[in-house]
Order: sequence, then structure tokens, then C-alpha cells
Amino acid sequence: MSDSLQKWVGRNRPPRVQITYDVEIGGATEKKELPLVVGLLADLSGQPLLKPDKLKNRRLIDIDRDNFNEVMGKIAPRLDLSVPDTLKGQGNLKIELNFTEFGHFHPEAIVKQVPRLAKLLEVRQQLRDLLGKLDGNDELDALLESIIQNTEELKVLKGDGAALAAPETAGEVEAAPS
Repeated sequence: MSDSLQKWVGRNRPPRVQITYDVEIGGATEKKELPLVVGLLADLSGQPLLKPDKLKNRRLIDIDRDNFNEVMGKIAPRLDLSVPDTLKGQGNLKIELNFTEFGHFHPEAIVKQVPRLAKLLEVRQQLRDLLGKLDGNDELDALLESIIQNTEELKVLKGDGAALAAPETAGEVEAAPS
């Protein structure tokens, strides 16, 4: 690194780790700073779709907070796994997770990559929105309370209303051929 770049980094982003040692030069003690350089040699791509380059052909990549997402996009870590299906209580659920930026490690982003969990998250958000609309809206609160108390309407809303709608649809089907 050139002196000017080190000084720029020191002014704009001081390092969190500073290693210094004392040097005695001509009877005077002077502090010298050692730059902290960390090299990591690892395959962090998980189970990539494309086979990575051979180790001897790989180059070091300088990663900092400014280019982290760009590097993640190039590496494209991927996990393909099977987990116990706790939603149905039986069998396994096949999951494929892709990470192309740091935000993809957030729990909500992971849930959005699993279709069944994404549906549950959407329902949760809709219920949260409904709760927000109920706050201070007595008329809507009374309407929902009446629907919950009325078991027939509740069956229709749950999707068990096929038996209630069957006589009407049967009449419609018979009338159609004539």
C-alpha cells in the first residue's frame, strides 16, 4: 500500500486493531505501527451451481464494507438441504437458499426463500396490518367479532363453505345445459 492510501484510510476509516511496538533508535524510543493484514483461504460458496476454479488459479480478493455485497454476488453462496418438516409434522422439506448480499442472511430474507414459510410470513404481516386497522376502529372490530361468533359465516371464511354453496351451484349446473 502506498503512504497516501494508508493516510487516507487512517483519516477516513481508522482501523479497529492497531498493533504497535517500541523501537529504540539512537537512545530514543519510537513507536512503530504494524499493519494488520488477514488472509483467509476458504471455500465459502457452500454448494455452488458452477464448479469453482482450482485452488492454484484463485486470487486473493480485497474485501471491505464498500465492496462486500459485490464480492458476495460473485461468490454466490448457496445451500441445498433437507430439514424436518415441522409445519406438517412429518417428512422432510427440501430447501435451497441463495445468498448474493449480506442482507440475505437476515431471518426474514431466509424465510422469503422458502415458499411455504413465505406464505406464513405474508399472513402474519396481513394480520399485523389488520390489527393496526382495528386500533380505534370500533365498527370494524364489531364486524369481525360478529363473524367470529357466527359459526356459519366462519365456516365460509375457513373454506368449509362448499356444503353451504352446493345447492346453489347444483341448480346453476342443471340450468346451464337447457
